[in-house]
Amino acid sequence: MRVPFLNLERLHAGLDAELKDAFSRVLEKQTFIKGSEVDGFEREFATWTTSQFAVGTSNGLDALTLALRALNVGPGDEVVMPANTFIATALAVSQLGGRPVLVDVSPDTALMDPVKLQDVLGPSTKAVVPVHLYGQACDMTTIAELSGACGASIVEDNAQAQGASWNGKFTGSWGDLSATSFYPGKNLGALGDAGIVTTSQRHLAEKVRELGNYGSLEKYNHASKGANMRLDELQAAFLRVKLPHLHRWNEMRQRAAARYRDLLADVEEITIPWTDPQATHVHHLYVVVTPKRDELASWLDACGVSTLVHYPKCVHEHKAYQELKHMAGNFPVSERLARQSLSLPMHPFLTSSEQEYVAERIKRFFDRRP
Repeated sequence: MRVPFLNLERLHAGLDAELKDAFSRVLEKQTFIKGSEVDGFEREFATWTTSQFAVGTSNGLDALTLALRALNVGPGDEVVMPANTFIATALAVSQLGGRPVLVDVSPDTALMDPVKLQDVLGPSTKAVVPVHLYGQACDMTTIAELSGACGASIVEDNAQAQGASWNGKFTGSWGDLSATSFYPGKNLGALGDAGIVTTSQRHLAEKVRELGNYGSLEKYNHASKGANMRLDELQAAFLRVKLPHLHRWNEMRQRAAARYRDLLADVEEITIPWTDPQATHVHHLYVVVTPKRDELASWLDACGVSTLVHYPKCVHEHKAYQELKHMAGNFPVSERLARQSLSLPMHPFLTSSEQEYVAERIKRFFDRRP
């Protein structure tokens, strides 16, 4: 058996006619930039996340950059984020001349550790960026309290947790702003690059829209030095087809995660994901932890099972961020996860037989160890 890490073909098969209709609709209208599809998707996604406003962007990195810029993050400003995240979280800060300030993560969830967060907050902190990694919501109650106490804004990085919640409130609606990505493999994925910023503050929504549209809300009237970071009309049309299915797809991911939990519960050599009782987890990724990560990944590959590593380096371990001058051991939990985390196949249409095969091969790997 071969088990791919992600199977977009299965996901798209049931939407073939609707996606083609969306393409034809855009082609017929001949409006490819700033049209009714973008307007419609922004309204629908804002409603879906219980936010007041949404502004489409060209990708997730641009969404983060625009959100931070709308808060006037600039040279010298500190922006706090977890050390265990995709580098885009840090790049958005760097593009504005700010300084990423890293904190370690909780060993239970791989999410920003509020205790460590409290240690780095200070008068130079402009914003905090909690990353809802792998699909689980961060402890937004504590993060909001700590950030508010020092006057820092919150920009949620919600690229992997569309539909997750903390204490019954959706991720993407906790912060001053939230940024997400619709990269094709996300829980809600476009057929190319796309992203969005959500907020319930009108002035921030207008600022994001202005900055992402050449600094203009009115054609040929430029209030700021903006950029071209707009959501494409065609991608918005595709996303409108997919959005009504997102809740069902998330439930399918959760059922798949529950099957993995049952199948792997007796494998003592790996740690399986844990979900905080106050959070929901939409399992963008299903990440197990083992000191034998690389050997297990090679074994599974030989068995026809595709896996990935999210992420093999912490932010401070990249050459691009040597300027932060962190030493090995500064973020022990994040650094251990970078060496030991392995993402197993996960998508809404993963079958029970595929998961049983993956689990059986994992067990066989550890059974053959001396």
